[in-house]
Formats: sequence, structure tokens, C-alpha cells
Amino acid sequence: MTREALIQKTIATLSKLPEDKASEIADFADYILKKYDESVLQNGIEKLVSDSKTYKFLSEEEDLYTVADLKVKYK
Repeated sequence: MTREALIQKTIATLSKLPEDKASEIADFADYILKKYDESVLQNGIEKLVSDSKTYKFLSEEEDLYTVADLKVKYK
């Protein structure tokens, strides 16, 4: 089913519902849209950070400590 057909089917179904149920669905749609927007924003930020050379020094940093430096080893 295409996106446009899905939208039309949803609108037709919503028009048959009482106002309180349609309001619940509108609230849920707003929630889904907010989660989607947050996901897009988060992915964009992650891409910017991963493509940035700002933190490149962290991958080139030498290890300061080894397992031999531990006084007590926990499992």
C-alpha cells in the first residue's frame, strides 16, 4: 500500500470514530512524530560527531595503563 493510500485509509477510519477516540489517535500520532524527529536529530548529531576530526586524538591516544598495573583483579 502506498503512503498516500495509507493516509487516505487512516483519514477515512478516523472520520468514523467518536471525538475522544480520534483525539487519542491524534495524540499518539504527535508522540510518534516527536520520537521520529528526535531520532533524526540524534542520528544527525552522531553523524556530525563521527565525521568531525575534533575527537580524532582520542583514537590515537596511547594506553596509559595496562592489566599489569592493577593491584586487585575482579571477575
